[in-house]
Amino acid sequence: MSSEHKKHYIVQPGGKLQGELRVPGDKSISHRSIMLGSLAEGVTEVSGFLEGDDALATLAAFRAMGVQIEGPKEGRVTIHGVGMHGLKASDKDIYLGNSGTSIRLLSGLLAGQDFTSTLIGDKSLSGRPMRRVTDPLAMMGAEIDSDEGKLPLKIKAGNKLTGITYTLPMASAQVKSCILLAGMYAKGKTTVTEPAPTRDHTERMLTGMGYAVEVNGDTVTIEGGGKLTATSIDVPADISSATFFMVGAAIAVGSDITLTHVGINPTRIGVINILRLMGADISLSNEALTGGEPVADIRVRYAPLKGIKIPEDQVPLAIDEFPALFVAAACAEGTTTLTGAEELRVKESDRIQAMADGLQILGIDAQSTADGIIITGGVIGSGEVESHDDHRIAMSFAIAGLQAGGTIQINNCANVATSFPDFIGLATKAGLDIEEFNV
Repeated sequence: MSSEHKKHYIVQPGGKLQGELRVPGDKSISHRSIMLGSLAEGVTEVSGFLEGDDALATLAAFRAMGVQIEGPKEGRVTIHGVGMHGLKASDKDIYLGNSGTSIRLLSGLLAGQDFTSTLIGDKSLSGRPMRRVTDPLAMMGAEIDSDEGKLPLKIKAGNKLTGITYTLPMASAQVKSCILLAGMYAKGKTTVTEPAPTRDHTERMLTGMGYAVEVNGDTVTIEGGGKLTATSIDVPADISSATFFMVGAAIAVGSDITLTHVGINPTRIGVINILRLMGADISLSNEALTGGEPVADIRVRYAPLKGIKIPEDQVPLAIDEFPALFVAAACAEGTTTLTGAEELRVKESDRIQAMADGLQILGIDAQSTADGIIITGGVIGSGEVESHDDHRIAMSFAIAGLQAGGTIQINNCANVATSFPDFIGLATKAGLDIEEFNV
């Protein structure tokens, strides 16, 4: 933790969510706008940029490598691209905080540079698995030293990369993107096949900046030696951040909330599909395309939820939204079963175990399994739960307060700033009774 104080939340029971909100910009797209804008030729203007710690870590990394970046100011960033081969060595280790996206995508980009880089992170990030990127990068010819597959990563200079054909062992957009970004610097073609669809923001943005990407079913191919051309990027509101309010409105009687300009990329809408299967009242309006990304306003009104078996084909499309969906399951009639979600155990925390433990403290029958969870809906009580420094766990338990019988205290919430800088302010405006305190 960077500060000496620990941030905790106190949520008072009850309330309903109402009104119109715009949640912060999409984290995945904000990261990629900085990375690809920096490597483009010309000036890239970004609006709607997420000014959260994770995306700011990416921005600081590229500044450290010699890219002139103005902002962020009110979500606006101006990036003076240096071209594919214009980055310079940072004069110190590149610190990426809590951001798994930053470290995994940067590993791919930096594998093709002619300078050595060392990537480091906070305690949480330092415990996350990196062999999933270092192994395929080594197959391409990169030389990367790690601490038994964990940080720090030392990416050595001057190794010529060669394209590979690679089947991902897990459905991971971060690993897919890492290999594709390295593929821009590799000789020949790089082809990645995924076991299930994952978010395709990298492919869309590469295409939008003029770099040819071939998508054929579950396979993506890129050829080395191309170039990126600067463009304007309007970052949609983040569906992962919108999820907390969608679930809150779905479980709290009398709720009626509209979330505006939310990204509804087909690889990210698992949360909408799953909530609808549970009986949620969700409607979309003002659908449009911005920078190749579909957006819409999402209206959610309270409706009674029912437990379901979550279809496995929806799991990769909702991987970051499950902590909040577990709260929906806790408020639903009957049992909800999730399988095929092993990835949740290697996120910022073991999200399956963290949510099962917290829900049990709050009086809900939640049993974790090797690859998922079984939750029987019931009455949420009160108690003190641990977020394990995981932003999504913290915000999920906050939303549970809408249906709680008493006060919920959530410990160690400082990392909420990584993805949702003004969560308390927006949640309060919408109708949640929540306060932050330091100890």
